[in-house]
Amino acid sequence: MTTLNVPVIDLSPLYSGDKQARRKLAEAIDDVLQDIGFLVVTGHPIDADLISKVHEVSCQFFALPESEKMKSERPDDFSVRGYSPMLSEGLSYGIGNETPPDLKEALTIGPPGAPEAKYLLDDAYYRSETAGTHFMPNIWPAEPRALRPLWEEYFRVMTEFGVDLHHLFCIALGLPEDYFDAAIDKPFSMFRILHYPSIADEPEPGQTRAGEHSDYDNLTICWVEPGLQARNRDGDWVDVPVVEGALVVNLGDLIMRWTNDRWVSTRHRVINPPVGSDGNRSRISLIYFYECNYDAVIECLPTCQSDERPAKYPPIGAAAYITEKYTRQTRLEEWSADHAEAYGTVDTESRFKEK
Repeated sequence: MTTLNVPVIDLSPLYSGDKQARRKLAEAIDDVLQDIGFLVVTGHPIDADLISKVHEVSCQFFALPESEKMKSERPDDFSVRGYSPMLSEGLSYGIGNETPPDLKEALTIGPPGAPEAKYLLDDAYYRSETAGTHFMPNIWPAEPRALRPLWEEYFRVMTEFGVDLHHLFCIALGLPEDYFDAAIDKPFSMFRILHYPSIADEPEPGQTRAGEHSDYDNLTICWVEPGLQARNRDGDWVDVPVVEGALVVNLGDLIMRWTNDRWVSTRHRVINPPVGSDGNRSRISLIYFYECNYDAVIECLPTCQSDERPAKYPPIGAAAYITEKYTRQTRLEEWSADHAEAYGTVDTESRFKEK
């Protein structure tokens, strides 16, 4: 039976040391991810107190005057760092939909600590032309002062959790558990806090808090409040459950491409609350995007192809794919069909086709 709603799955067997329980969990994950690329997960290792503190300090930042937030403004459209003000992005642009810009603002960092230091020290890997801006130094707000240490700790534990999830995915795909390790040990991951203020006036036609899109990464780990929806295989929008203490995990385009469309990168959006409703209030999302290494070659996994199911996409470097998607998100140029074909852009509409 096709999974049409986002399930809640207990990940505690992953940490139990029981191989049979881990295998059973991996089989359940495989079944779900073939139908809908979203999970609500309990039994994860992320401390609830840390999540609460990150949420609180992030709310403090977004409560600052606009002039203060703009001191940390994103330096240019090619650098996903710093503050992005209201109406500066439209996530649906990445799938070619012309909509009004999203009703959100954001603060974004990349890998803190060692990669940032190596970038400044002119380390070849972190400053190569191919690396682009993926390891540029972060732009830290002066206030609130507690933001930086809390965000750096959150980034660290999310990276560790992301490695755990990659190991679980390997079991589900019939691969050695460490198969992805060499491709994810220097990831250009990002952490974004999205703030959706309460809506004072009726939005423009087609305008939402976050437009329909798929994520571009390997996987995304989110703490969310109500309003997130995923589009299932029948093409219907379904609410992503908000469960106390749980996190949301969804797949990105790269893992869909790696698995030859065995797993799906499900499109999703954040809907608007009715202007006059009790639900029309400020909303925060904590979003960690687990990318792979920028020089990783994304190509069909050996267990996801056969004579009957040949590789669907040409190999591509991770950085090239992500850069193309970021560029479309901020509408820097019009991307022709020929350009998209050259990049082998993943066809996320295939989720609505027969498996």
